[in-house]
Amino acid sequence: MDIFKRFRRFSTWFCHFGLLFVLGLSVAYAEDLPVTIVKPVLTDTGERIQLSGSFSAERQAMLSPRMDGLVKSVRVDAGDAVKQGDLLIELDSVLTQLQLTQARATSQEAQAAVTEAKRLVEEAERLRGDNYISATELANRKANLAVTEAALAAAKANASRVDEERRRHQLTAPFDGVISAKMTEAGEWINRGDQVLELVSLEQVRLDINVPQERFTYLNKDSQITIYPDALPNQSLTGKVIAIVPVSNPQARSFLVRAVVDDPQVTLLPGTSATAAITLKSNQQPGLSLPRDAVLRHPDGGRSVFVVNADNTVSRQSVVIQQETPQSVIVSEGLAQDDRVVLRGNEVLKQGNTVSIVEGN
Repeated sequence: MDIFKRFRRFSTWFCHFGLLFVLGLSVAYAEDLPVTIVKPVLTDTGERIQLSGSFSAERQAMLSPRMDGLVKSVRVDAGDAVKQGDLLIELDSVLTQLQLTQARATSQEAQAAVTEAKRLVEEAERLRGDNYISATELANRKANLAVTEAALAAAKANASRVDEERRRHQLTAPFDGVISAKMTEAGEWINRGDQVLELVSLEQVRLDINVPQERFTYLNKDSQITIYPDALPNQSLTGKVIAIVPVSNPQARSFLVRAVVDDPQVTLLPGTSATAAITLKSNQQPGLSLPRDAVLRHPDGGRSVFVVNADNTVSRQSVVIQQETPQSVIVSEGLAQDDRVVLRGNEVLKQGNTVSIVEGN
């Protein structure tokens, strides 16, 4: 009898516990599931090609001296940053400096001769008024003044020429940049036109891409381009086409296209490589772009997304994918531009689940 009572008491307790457990599960399942959402972006559906390219500096110069001479000093080395007008290389200019001193002295001598010739002309004009000097003498003095003035002009021009030669013994930076190569040292003799330094500007770099001839006609300056620098792994940058060179490379059967990165905060170095994903012109209608994580794959090859309804329940919608990239897909059917698509949390959702949006646009 005691055993029977104990069994009834245990059965009652077990039933109560089971009921509470079921109620707890019901409450748990009734809670809204947290998700993040994203809205589709209307995107051109032209063919998207990926091409390799290299960054180059917009301004790059091989610097040469404008005079022959012995290198007196080299003020920079490879890797040094310089500003426009900075002195880079100085040639020995002792002889030119002596010539300049002589030319300036000649100019001063000619100036003194002009001053004296003017005085003689003024004196002759006064004496001529009193008939103390002949008209011929006055004319001679005026002619002498003209000769001395011409000599002064020639002396000044010569002094300016020698001074310019002196300045040309100094090689200065034509623009801001970095010295990428040095090809001379102090004590070497260099001739006019010899390449002695390479200067590269880092203010603006551009991506040079060789586009195959069969794709060239579908490209224009409005083409969308995404740049993936090899020096910045897992980072994509928005670019724009700035130049399309309509002259092909006969060996490669390709055309040069240049693009720049829109973000001025990103530092890219000339000589580094990158991959460019370019969207070409298309006659097809634009599609809706979504992050890849928003799209679910099915075993049969189909694709679907979860869309949040007005009452915060979700509906699974099958979609047709027209294009894919490593980061996104373009949907051509099954989606509206104002749909709220689940981006995070879609793996555990079922048709009709109620969700709470924790972030999204």
